[in-house]
Amino acid sequence: MKTALSIAGSDSCGGAGIQADIKTMTMNGVYGMSAITALTAQNTTGVRAILEVTPDFLRQQIDAVFEDIPPDAIKIGMVASAELILVIAERLRHYKAKNIVVDPVMVATSGSKLIKTDAVQTLIKELLPIATLVTPNIPEAEILSGFPIRDELDMLSAAKRISEVSGPAVLLKGGHSVSDANDLLYANGNHLWFKGKRIDNPNTHGTGCTLSSAIASNLAKGFSLEEAVSMAKDYISGALEARLDLGKGSGPLKHSFNLSGCFAEQK
Repeated sequence: MKTALSIAGSDSCGGAGIQADIKTMTMNGVYGMSAITALTAQNTTGVRAILEVTPDFLRQQIDAVFEDIPPDAIKIGMVASAELILVIAERLRHYKAKNIVVDPVMVATSGSKLIKTDAVQTLIKELLPIATLVTPNIPEAEILSGFPIRDELDMLSAAKRISEVSGPAVLLKGGHSVSDANDLLYANGNHLWFKGKRIDNPNTHGTGCTLSSAIASNLAKGFSLEEAVSMAKDYISGALEARLDLGKGSGPLKHSFNLSGCFAEQK
């Protein structure tokens, strides 16, 4: 069985972060593992508190995984500080890790800031150059590229800038009133649009985590980058279309067991 490692924060409500990643990896047919960067007290309405792990403890988690069950792919999510980013980059270089997907989580959908200001440049300089793919949304891409994004031409310019400066392929996620649900994949000087329709679902907490984890899972199984993105996009669209509601007054969780994305559909 192929394996994938999530390096990210823990979400106490189970909709995003490590919890969403493990569920998604399991449902996409790979064995999911974790290295936790922070504990968060949060739900779908906001983040109440964040408790970071120490750099040494994060290093030991990563070493414990690689020394016993080397992952076929890695997904990196919430990493709040420069010190933790440096540990991740150093360890992944040490182990010559492959199929690295970086979801540059900066601000939660609820508006809560999830990364320190000084950590952004460290992420750009240390993590992106070793990544296979980075998956920013529009606001994140504006930070990474330094470009304002108002339309699809701006999306292309920003993705090209990120890829050419830092090295990885870029999946720039549409939405945020720019291109409906159309996502742009830019890799090796070429670009490809993945068309999609906007799904009227208020539960979007964790969709970015789910998408990036599904991509990592598909890369672990040997699919090409284009195939991995296409399959992951279909997966998250199916989860959103199911429109399951896990809030107050919802039915038993057994209705959701077969779609991990439905647990993680609220980013």
